[in-house]
Amino acid sequence: MAITTVAQLEALYDTSVSQAAREKETDRVIAPYAHLIEASPFAILATSGPEGLDCSPRGDRPGFLKLQDDRTLILPDRKGNNRLDSLRNILNDPRVALLFLIPGSGTTLRVNGRAIISDDPELLDSLAIDGKPPKTALVISVETVYFQCARAVLRAGLWDSDSQVDPKSLPSAGDILEAVSQARINGESFDQDWNERAVKTLW
Repeated sequence: MAITTVAQLEALYDTSVSQAAREKETDRVIAPYAHLIEASPFAILATSGPEGLDCSPRGDRPGFLKLQDDRTLILPDRKGNNRLDSLRNILNDPRVALLFLIPGSGTTLRVNGRAIISDDPELLDSLAIDGKPPKTALVISVETVYFQCARAVLRAGLWDSDSQVDPKSLPSAGDILEAVSQARINGESFDQDWNERAVKTLW
């Protein structure tokens, strides 16, 4: 049976919200939340636009997302596949959501806000790695921040060594491209070229 109303949904759950769940949400980045952001090397960026939703991985050295102040975050746009899905969405709808993960920690952090795309040279130069600035950066005005409890990470065993999957047991990017392109792309060649290309083009 499909759930189609809020009343049906709430009838299935205990909708009482604990004091902790209510009070963890803030409208700015307080010091403990800043500590989590600075420790994170990986975040997932969610956007929405006329062509649909986008959920994009963003990763770099811990602290890659800069705190300009307690209401403003700066996210450099490092090299990727040049589809620009997230950036195109932001031009049409500035709302963004971020989910930060920290290896070894069950706690995740969620940030919701609105973003603009900046190509300010001074800002981009301040974000350079190995002398290479990003093409653009997102300047995110924070609206809500809160941590997520560790249940999902614990259930998944995300950081447990015995939960790790051997990459060789999975299809590679080349395998996938060869399948979806009906062999117009040679998977083995793609994988060989990508490994070398990735090392040279991280930033």
